[in-house]
Amino acid sequence: MDIIIVSGLSGAGKSRVAAVLEDMDFYCVDNMPITMMPKFAELCLATHGRYERVALVTDVRALEDPAELFKIFEEMRELGCRLRIIFVEAEVETIVRRYKETRRRHPLDAPGTTIEDAVKKEIELLAQVRQMADEIIDTTGLTLSKLQRRLFKLMDGQDQKAISVTVKSFGFKYGLPVEADLMFDIRFLPNPFYIPELRDKTGLDDLVKDYVFGMEQSNEFYAKLCDMLDFLLPHYIEEGKRYLVICVGCTGGKHRSPAMAQALLEYLSEQDYPVDCIHRDIEKE
Repeated sequence: MDIIIVSGLSGAGKSRVAAVLEDMDFYCVDNMPITMMPKFAELCLATHGRYERVALVTDVRALEDPAELFKIFEEMRELGCRLRIIFVEAEVETIVRRYKETRRRHPLDAPGTTIEDAVKKEIELLAQVRQMADEIIDTTGLTLSKLQRRLFKLMDGQDQKAISVTVKSFGFKYGLPVEADLMFDIRFLPNPFYIPELRDKTGLDDLVKDYVFGMEQSNEFYAKLCDMLDFLLPHYIEEGKRYLVICVGCTGGKHRSPAMAQALLEYLSEQDYPVDCIHRDIEKE
């Protein structure tokens, strides 16, 4: 079982790191008491694979003695956990600005001291934890997309095409899908509904697919659409987008759009993108 320990300075972005790891299918727990970590690891191991990737976030409020933390980490390794420590930090001025913007209180803030004093004190307290970290991430000036790329590169074995795509067919007569990121109207294609032997079939039947893709305009549209997705998807990933919904609509959502959606599903699968397909209105009359 892989366990990522996310520690570091308050206000540096530990929660944001945890959110990115959660998008990478890590089970994340924020502010878990340190003494509970080995027991939690035992419970995860007892599920026999249900929790193979876990991220635990801890901060200075849970650290009474760094030596105790080191001992707990060793216990978890002895259980068979592959443990990695990510230390998140930022420049003092950046953290002070973030606290002033959010108007939140620093956990080490005390009467008669400034936020800057609290941050510097925390840096001293966590010096030993920082030294034992496997990776140090400075979030000063780090955008969300850059943080995502940093973490995806850090996690060995991660697919760089880490964007989940859903292709959805629908019928315009039943309303627009509000979840669409990209929407394409293919009502310009001849409708199999008006072919008596195809009317009761769907776009998943070979006869309907052969009819739809037996037309030059269908194949030209499909080729252009694939070219556009080849261009768009890497840029979406670069900007940190992790989920994309592509909707293809025809009049009733029974013939043309399911056939085109299935073709897109096959194409994106061949490009090694995680993709699934939903036919929203295929069973409707």
